[in-house]
Amino acid sequence: MQHPGTEKIDPQLCETRLQNVQAEIEAATIAAGRAASEVTLLAISKTKPAALIEAFMDLGVRHFGENRVQEAAEKWSALRANREIELHLVGPLQTNKVKQAVAVFDVIQTLDREKLARVLAQHKDAPGFPKLYIQVNSGAEPQKSGILPQDLTEFYAFCTQLGLTIDGVMSIPPVDAPAEPHFKLLAERAAHFGLSNVSMGMSNDFASAIACGATHVRVGTALFGARESK
Repeated sequence: MQHPGTEKIDPQLCETRLQNVQAEIEAATIAAGRAASEVTLLAISKTKPAALIEAFMDLGVRHFGENRVQEAAEKWSALRANREIELHLVGPLQTNKVKQAVAVFDVIQTLDREKLARVLAQHKDAPGFPKLYIQVNSGAEPQKSGILPQDLTEFYAFCTQLGLTIDGVMSIPPVDAPAEPHFKLLAERAAHFGLSNVSMGMSNDFASAIACGATHVRVGTALFGARESK
């Protein structure tokens, strides 16, 4: 008997979409003179049912991104059983959810303010404490979270003084501007701090992000299809 939400899952369609994305990643890395192994495909599985996620896990996908702590906690406790999965938080993190996020995620990509850094530092000795990426608001957009590029040096120093290890940076360029300058800025900032993880690029622009040095591309729509309208 099928469970609700699984009736429309087509394993062949999932495989085709994955192969298309993998082929585009490979082509982009070759064009950039990089090895395909330098780029991690992060499947953005927010709002997606467990059965659909499992279809991609069965195809070998092992890196996933979620937006909400509670949703991820409920979904992934069973999903990741007996599987080597790396789970990333790519949505905003409230300070009252830090303890749960630390227990659920392997990577938190959205460290974006001093208050959050302080609370994370209180948990830094927890077993399996996640890797941390600083979210950079490269377009200085008031509606977006993230550290402004000109404040990044000071914030990075603040985090390290708290005893936090910063493993990477992430950014979402403005939708109404060319993405490439923002990708180049993020890659340059990562290099400046000696950070090996650069999370940038989504379904519509990840090839450009790879050309600029992305190590993690966040792909949702190209894998899972367009979001259903509410």
